[in-house]
Amino acid sequence: MTHIPRILSLATALPPHRLGQDEALGVARAVFGPRMRDFDRLVPVFANTGIETRHAVMPIDWYMEPRGWPERTAAFREGALSLLEEAAGQALARAGLGPQDVDAIVCASTTGIATPSLEALLLERMGFRPDTVRLPLFGLGCAGGVLGLTRAGQIAQAMAGRTVLFLVVELCTLAFRSAEATPTNVVASALFADGAAAVVLRADDDGEGPRLVDGAEHTWPGTQDVMGWRVEDDGLGVIFSQSIPTLIRSRLEPVLDGFLERRRLARGDLAGLIVHPGGAKVLHALEEVCAPVSAGLDDAWAVLRRCGNMSAASVLFVLERRIESGARGPHLMSALGPGFTAALAQIDL
Repeated sequence: MTHIPRILSLATALPPHRLGQDEALGVARAVFGPRMRDFDRLVPVFANTGIETRHAVMPIDWYMEPRGWPERTAAFREGALSLLEEAAGQALARAGLGPQDVDAIVCASTTGIATPSLEALLLERMGFRPDTVRLPLFGLGCAGGVLGLTRAGQIAQAMAGRTVLFLVVELCTLAFRSAEATPTNVVASALFADGAAAVVLRADDDGEGPRLVDGAEHTWPGTQDVMGWRVEDDGLGVIFSQSIPTLIRSRLEPVLDGFLERRRLARGDLAGLIVHPGGAKVLHALEEVCAPVSAGLDDAWAVLRRCGNMSAASVLFVLERRIESGARGPHLMSALGPGFTAALAQIDL
């Protein structure tokens, strides 16, 4: 008998340094303005993102100085571990569990490097058992929240009755590189933010909670240059194409409908959406493709407005809002990431 994984609890965490969008524009202007003749042409991007505030793992002055790999990696390790410890501790407490009750941990992150991996570093720090099964996930980018949750659900099914902890942390602001005065880097400085989330899952027949019914992914051929990172001398350089909203409108619909048809559902059967708020243009494109269902898009807009684009972590913030709102019924969870890949899941709230 196959048990459907259910979510016992979910918690999110934000770093302490809050950044208003006007303040972010001021920093970008100070760093890039003197070296870019067309900087003023890019200024409207900051207002058009739909973002009002974001959170960063380091104070704003830290980003205005040149930083190399050692400094960025140290900031990633300490910042990521602090956020994961906060989110995991809250999620476990809400489920009435402790670290010793966790049998497996799946941890997704693409914005920094840690070896031993982050969940390994958390074992002693939080008191997880030495025999805890671990699965670190790297390279999934913005899709990591959905794909990582799906992987955690699959492990929960394989370990029926045991407790699986899914962790995701992204410190996108650490990719801010003052040396690269390019339009893409300016847009990234208007969008990216930091955050983390933790989800406790178990596959059994006991109790209630949102059910992770199924998941899937689709990677389009010939799209590997749409989204990702470049490894530069001073850190990770962002890659994202202006064609992403167009690709969503032209290619996502048949993939989405195919996934739903395999679940014997249509878009009209959905009670709502749990989508990654990658930016205003992305959300407008998803609104068109996912019509007629629109419930939940306001939650995605709210997360974008308050928290910015936290890559893989963002969609878990949206899920948290949908659960707290009392939403019920089948929901489509989705995100788009490097590959270029669509990550899809059905969650019944």
